Amino acid sequence: METHISKSITPSVALQEAEAILRRCVHCGFCTATCPTYQLLGNELDGPRGRIYLIKQILETGQAGKDARTHLDRCLGCRSCETTCPSGVHYLRLLHVGRHLAYELAPLPFAQRSLRHILRATLPYPRRLAPMFRAARLFRPLLPLALRHKIPDADNKAQQALQPQNCHRKIILFQGCVQSVVATSINAATRRILQRLGIQSLDATGESCCGAVNHHLDDIETARNMAQNNIDRWLTLIDEGAEALVVTASACALEIKEYPLLFPENSKYHDKSLRLQPYCMEIGEFLAKQDISALRVPEDAPTISFHSPCTLQHGLKGQGHTEALLRETGFDVREPEDAHLCCGSAGTYSITQPKLSGTLRENKLLQLEKAGGEVIATANIGCLLHLQEKAERPVRHWIEWLDEALETGNTPVQ
Repeated sequence: METHISKSITPSVALQEAEAILRRCVHCGFCTATCPTYQLLGNELDGPRGRIYLIKQILETGQAGKDARTHLDRCLGCRSCETTCPSGVHYLRLLHVGRHLAYELAPLPFAQRSLRHILRATLPYPRRLAPMFRAARLFRPLLPLALRHKIPDADNKAQQALQPQNCHRKIILFQGCVQSVVATSINAATRRILQRLGIQSLDATGESCCGAVNHHLDDIETARNMAQNNIDRWLTLIDEGAEALVVTASACALEIKEYPLLFPENSKYHDKSLRLQPYCMEIGEFLAKQDISALRVPEDAPTISFHSPCTLQHGLKGQGHTEALLRETGFDVREPEDAHLCCGSAGTYSITQPKLSGTLRENKLLQLEKAGGEVIATANIGCLLHLQEKAERPVRHWIEWLDEALETGNTPVQ
């Protein structure tokens, strides 16, 4: 796709990258067939190809209006189009550039700017988030109905971790921001599973949010600062013998693996993030590399309808890996139709685009329930909380279902 950048736009590395990405697009339209918002709205401008044309127009004219910004904001960033694209177009990278320019040229209304500021100022900071959730639970009956359902119940499932002997292997277990406040049971279950394999989980003191919230809400500088802090702390523990950085939220794992994209090539932290990259593993990826023959669930373990988050299947390219892992432990895993489609969570999308997000969730839950599992499992905290709001079946992280089944079956610790 030939592009002529407007001279009114200040040249930058990001702009050069956007131009290179545009040149890879061949207008084939395969992406529209797997785009959730195009399927819902049927508008070319609400599909990847149409949004690419909008971004091209912004770059060539140096102008953007409310309509262009609206169509770009409706994108989930699910990357289903990247999985489908035969030309290898890095669509999400292009979208970030397009949105940033659109916001500069056609600023968001005050209410939307305020909402995004609040999200950036709270979600990545557990110490700020925790008291807010406690207060919200206390006053939940007084909250508007739509907001009331978004407040998860207190997490009372985190049990004391096992204390095995001779635990010679060590990994770093990423805590996360929202997950560390509303779902501590996920990492508690992970610690117990790893201890069964003779692996100790370390916490990185001073660790921060992975930066994904700020990155996707157009605050690249804060995301970069968070990444720098984390890289230094994790590499210190890796140098001291930790063999991996294990992440239980697929969205966080993807953000961390893509840290090199936050920094200029050949810069100090670009090189450091490249060094960190092979150590970062989503929990399913890590367990797939271990001998898990001792992790066998009892025959009466619940059947599972598995929702594979977009960050897992399209971002990390891990489609089917976790399902295979669960089957290896003895679970009966059911996969829904249209498994490639987003559930509508997409980070803060469920807050900024509630109507579209709600429709996508209804469609996803319908397919998960049709799949026939007694329970629903997923691999990302955002999807989990989003689906829990309306699901009739219990929804938990798959590592929790595995841990619970092993506890019931009294599988021995190694």
